[in-house]
Amino acid sequence: MYICAKFGASVTLNWRLTAPFRFALFMKLTYYGHSCFLAEIGGTKVLFDPFIRPNELAKNIDVEKIEADFILLSHGHGDHVADAEEIGKRTGAELVGMFEVLSWFEAKGLKANYKMNLGGKIKLPFGTVKLVPAAHSSSMPDGSYGGLAAGFVIETTEKNFYFAGDTALTYDMKLINERHELDFAILPIGDNFTMGVDDAIEAANWVGVRQFIGMHYDTFPPIKIDHDAAREQATQAGKELVLMAIGSTMEL
Repeated sequence: MYICAKFGASVTLNWRLTAPFRFALFMKLTYYGHSCFLAEIGGTKVLFDPFIRPNELAKNIDVEKIEADFILLSHGHGDHVADAEEIGKRTGAELVGMFEVLSWFEAKGLKANYKMNLGGKIKLPFGTVKLVPAAHSSSMPDGSYGGLAAGFVIETTEKNFYFAGDTALTYDMKLINERHELDFAILPIGDNFTMGVDDAIEAANWVGVRQFIGMHYDTFPPIKIDHDAAREQATQAGKELVLMAIGSTMEL
């Protein structure tokens, strides 16, 4: 019962809510090509796998205008870390990811206080980040050891999601569904180096989402896809595949 003193009236409010209660209902996601996304979560800017300048498809993106509070790196390959040093030094962003990847960038003067390994979870201002397995190789741009490839499960007061990184389809994804309630997933769909569309659809089933956002496609000839065919294949399977235009932003 809420007493409204100004009008001398009482109003009964129904505060029966499902748990956990999320104060915000959406987050913003901007796509910079390949596997690079910027998630805006409660005022915090979280950048994933920055590979922009070397990507001809992202030539219209102004890297110098990209802001980040955190940069999450799934593994050490150049097509996932090419712009991490530039953006990290300019913005002062904290890196998050595999121990060996962050140690490599720490030696270059970047902030790397959140070194992790598979199965670990950390709490950050925007929510929690759990490092989960990805079936893929990893090495740094100079050929040095990059630890194990990984993905991220992000849980926030706004949305929970899975950023798979570069990976094949694995049964480990079923554990994500058992342990986490996700709103959407970001999955590689280009085939050849990672899952293709068919395996990504199965991955969406296994992690328990209807909507998934494609990444790691079109950048190089071996991973070019037919967009219409990919969307239709997902639709026929009861899923929604979102293919964002480079530079576009959507609310989730």
